[in-house]
Amino acid sequence: MKKIFFPFIFALSLQGQALAFETQVEQLANEVEAEVIKWRRHFHQYPELSNREFNTAKTIAQYLESLGLEVQTGIAKTGVVGILDSGKPGPVVALRADMDALPITETVDLPFASKVRSTHNGVDVGVMHACGHDTHMAMLMGAAKVLTSMKDKLNGKVKFIFQPAEEGAPAGEKGGAEVMVKEGVLKSPDVDVIFGLHISSAQDVGTVRYKEGGIMAAVDPYKIVVKGKQAHGAYPWKSVDPIVTAAQIIMGLQTIVSREVKLIDSAAVVSVGMIQGGNRSNIIPSEVEMVGTIRTLNPHIRKHIHQSVRNKATSIAKSMNATAEVTLPLDYSYPITYNEPSLMRKMMPVLEQTAGKENTLHSKAVTGAEDFSFFQEQVPGLYLFVGGKAKDMPVEQAPGHHTPEFQIDESGMKLGVKLLSNLTLNYMANH
Repeated sequence: MKKIFFPFIFALSLQGQALAFETQVEQLANEVEAEVIKWRRHFHQYPELSNREFNTAKTIAQYLESLGLEVQTGIAKTGVVGILDSGKPGPVVALRADMDALPITETVDLPFASKVRSTHNGVDVGVMHACGHDTHMAMLMGAAKVLTSMKDKLNGKVKFIFQPAEEGAPAGEKGGAEVMVKEGVLKSPDVDVIFGLHISSAQDVGTVRYKEGGIMAAVDPYKIVVKGKQAHGAYPWKSVDPIVTAAQIIMGLQTIVSREVKLIDSAAVVSVGMIQGGNRSNIIPSEVEMVGTIRTLNPHIRKHIHQSVRNKATSIAKSMNATAEVTLPLDYSYPITYNEPSLMRKMMPVLEQTAGKENTLHSKAVTGAEDFSFFQEQVPGLYLFVGGKAKDMPVEQAPGHHTPEFQIDESGMKLGVKLLSNLTLNYMANH
């Protein structure tokens, strides 16, 4: 009887503790909401490009210091980490937000709209938080405030990771999560688990979307250089035509997904985004260059597609008496954003209790990519989507990410603060 009774009592105790945490988190999230909105508007008005988040980092560091946290700066150039130490033994929970904006000129009529301009790869551009990173930073700062206020309820440490260059470093530079990992952001103290959120402009405020396993795709850019023999356009038989060869390769690449990937198991994409070759209508050139992207949600399929791209390109080129040089990956590569299934199962009650069961929605995987995946390669982690669309807005009218019209409903940020806080508290209470 004791073997049944005591675990039952313990389980009830944990449930009661979790309920008490959630009540306090709800209260504190309500209190900090106005500040979260203020921070978001500040970051939105003064955005900075990847690896150039100097003022953004300064603002974040100053705030974390005001909370009494140990603060580290200059990680991966502009990254900031705050450490909250409960003074008690326990796990190390990491929470992450990205910091960088995009080279996009804002067209939304807001009192805090960005007027910032900068230089991106040598070109003068407008700068805008067109993917919601301003909200991510604000939500994480809000969670830092909540968890600092609840320090006595914590066991272990919390690492608040503010990451630069999620959108990719400028040409010739390195940046982002991969660099942070290499510089030891998950060490000293060693992180046990990591949580991250992304706001969605097409998802209703108050909802959270989740998926176990691959939730965002691996991304692998590639380049294929087709080399032939130049000739006059009037005498094509004297050439080895790299343009016709490239066209054949492009069509061949499309059969990889349509005929080699079991699509009922996992989606995949092979796209050609750029083709360059030739300079006159009457000259068949000697060389054509193609650049494209591969997106996969399964590591085995990823490996297969990589090999198939190489085989298709080189074999088709050979059949046309040309050659093809394949560079894969081209300049960067992101792993699959992978939510550890066992961790997902353990944290599901937290999502349902925080957002409400009716607002906790299973998501399909998306073929966009996120360098949060580099953290998940090292430690178990969960990446979730939080709603940022007003409920009365038809989804087809929702502005897309990475567009000049991008905007979100700021009331959605409070759920993000609560999720980050409750995930941390629950994980600590049970480990």
